[in-house]
Amino acid sequence: MKKVAVMLSGCGFRDGSEIHEATLTLLALDEAGAEAHCLAPDIPQVRVVNHLTMEPVAEHRRVLVEAARIARGKVLDVARARPADYAALIFPGGAGAASNLCNFYDTDADMAVHPDVLHFARAIHEAGKPVGLICISPGMAPAIAGPGVRYTFGNAPEAEARVDAMGGQHVRCPVSDCVVDTERRIVSTPAYMYGNARIGEVASGIRRLVSAVLELA
Repeated sequence: MKKVAVMLSGCGFRDGSEIHEATLTLLALDEAGAEAHCLAPDIPQVRVVNHLTMEPVAEHRRVLVEAARIARGKVLDVARARPADYAALIFPGGAGAASNLCNFYDTDADMAVHPDVLHFARAIHEAGKPVGLICISPGMAPAIAGPGVRYTFGNAPEAEARVDAMGGQHVRCPVSDCVVDTERRIVSTPAYMYGNARIGEVASGIRRLVSAVLELA
């Protein structure tokens, strides 16, 4: 049974992992016969949002603790994880992927990925293992796989331009599909980058991504 690391960034689409995307990823992996292991960095969240009002609140939460909500308590600090133990890595989206795992949301300059997350992801990639990127998380594709990597946000011109400036090559893609860069072993799907996406469409894209990741693994 292939073990796949799923990198979480908290819990909640405005300040952590997008819960639908994370859950659909875990479900698709289980249905495909893979064993999912949830990871997250043990760091403070950049921001905390009230998901009823969509307003920031003055609270302090930790990414690992919040990710445990999705993982039903079974989540490992990425700093303690061994890349050699896994056949692949998948990043669900959500604002936390672009603010807790990296600073894509908060800088117009060179993007930086959290060192523990980047070390793990690059070790997976450099070992020839595939990396799946969902929703906003393909913003990290050039940092993980280098210039020339093909990825998708679906259809988000402003975000595409920023990642392409870092060396990415954006490919337009519907929500229910994925883009596979076979050479770089990077798979991506837009998910809720399409704000009006239906959960069934998101599920279809994530299933395709999981299938492609497992095939590359």
